[in-house]
Amino acid sequence: MRPLAKLLKDELTKEELELVPRSYDVIGSDEKAVAIIEIPEKLKDKKKLVAETLIKLNRNVKSVLNKTSGRKGTFRLEDLELLAGDNNTEVIHREHGYLLKLNPRKVFFSPRESTERQRIASQVKPGEDVLVMFSGIAPYGICIAKRQPEVNKAYCIEINPEGHGYAQENVRINKLAHKIILINGDVKKIAGQLKIKFDRIVMPMAVGGEAYLDYAFKLVKNNGMIHFYSTGNESDLFTEAEKNVINAAMDSRKKIRIENKIKILPFGVRSYKICLDVRAGVG
Repeated sequence: MRPLAKLLKDELTKEELELVPRSYDVIGSDEKAVAIIEIPEKLKDKKKLVAETLIKLNRNVKSVLNKTSGRKGTFRLEDLELLAGDNNTEVIHREHGYLLKLNPRKVFFSPRESTERQRIASQVKPGEDVLVMFSGIAPYGICIAKRQPEVNKAYCIEINPEGHGYAQENVRINKLAHKIILINGDVKKIAGQLKIKFDRIVMPMAVGGEAYLDYAFKLVKNNGMIHFYSTGNESDLFTEAEKNVINAAMDSRKKIRIENKIKILPFGVRSYKICLDVRAGVG
């Protein structure tokens, strides 16, 4: 039996125990962390009990948040309901040697994507200029600058003022102001104002990113790389994303080569977040 369900075995029926989530995210440090869980509607009457038990199971977890919606709105945030613990849900999260300060109720951050951030950062070469769209609290920019200290500049664009504020703090904490340029605004507006081209463009938004592909193709250098994220059904992960990339490339009159297709992590029922590594402007 799973540890959380095991602690609840005397409090819940057998049917209720089957509904206890098998996994949850923990964001923060050994001193203070926040757990984000998604409790099924059929278990709503026991959600506070589940949350309090989760705190008992994890000594560093000081707050439990229940995800009650997917990402939505201009700032692409989830609805997170405080079930138990401290109302102050701001934490500092450690990831691969750098620190990320955030409040998950104000900004979106996925600790599950740390491996993917490392995968991208490992490809960055000395002297590259990198653009990160929808950059949030700047985990990609910071990961890249830490993994490849000889990157020229990493530009990070985020529309959420709260996310931008945390990004500023994270750049300061990690002493990377000389490498990272933070811009608070809409990618569609900012893209038209940028005067440089980029060796690499990261587009980590899983839903709706195809609407920004034309901006990426305008800003990428010849032989540059675009990391385009999307979602795909488990029965056919990549076809729809490939169509979107190919159509946008044709509209932008760019020749492309899809070099990698990556399945990243589950995204909803029988769906996954994916990434296409797209070489643009190839001969």
